[in-house]
Amino acid sequence: MTTEKTATGTTAAGTATAAKSTTALPITDFETVLTTTRAVRRRLDFDRPVPRETVLDCLRIALQAPTGGDAEDWRFILVGDPEVRRRIGEEYRRLFDLNIRPRMGKILDGGTMRTEPPKQPLEEETRHRKARVYSGAAYLAENIGRAPWLVLACATRPNPSPNIAAAVYGSVFPAVWSFQLALRSRGLGSIITTLHLRDPETVTRLLGIPEGVTQCALLPVAYTVGTDFRAAPRRAVEEVVFLDGWDRPLVGD
Repeated sequence: MTTEKTATGTTAAGTATAAKSTTALPITDFETVLTTTRAVRRRLDFDRPVPRETVLDCLRIALQAPTGGDAEDWRFILVGDPEVRRRIGEEYRRLFDLNIRPRMGKILDGGTMRTEPPKQPLEEETRHRKARVYSGAAYLAENIGRAPWLVLACATRPNPSPNIAAAVYGSVFPAVWSFQLALRSRGLGSIITTLHLRDPETVTRLLGIPEGVTQCALLPVAYTVGTDFRAAPRRAVEEVVFLDGWDRPLVGD
């Protein structure tokens, strides 16, 4: 028996496999939904209408997520007006062209938004994966305003200081993830974006967001082109989990 890395990040052959893809909707198998909910960019169907009630059904599920102090201080703005979506899309594309596109060459060589590429060239597989991701990001930037719905997740607290940021975002993002899982189970897709938060004033003005509200994430929502998403290749759990302290490997049972 050979040992190989699987899409779920395990290494022992036969102990775990990628979640079985399916086209039957709704997807009710819990692990399939968890392991195949992807960040969807190119496979969002911008031309197929999505009923508002379908989005609301997914949000009803999302609101069952944990919330710090039982505050329920999340708020979600559904943007369906074509002109407002178009203008938000233009702003998103402007910020992508200003902040991301000029760095894409260096990112593909292994740099980040803040660091230069390493002297050692990236492996071809890694570079190909980065190219695919950023090509998808550029495609999304050019088309996000075409999504049938844009959903803006907010918190009814002012822009948090670093010492409480985790509490604020930690009360919103469990609901955001639950929303994405509910979308996936119904054949829809989304992706968490935060690019517009680099300069949120345009979206703030367009949507009439009052002072004291923190914008957390903007998600395009659409049916997906096909439903055959698979588990992604990930590092083995032994590579990313420490035991009883930083950089202490998992050993024994």
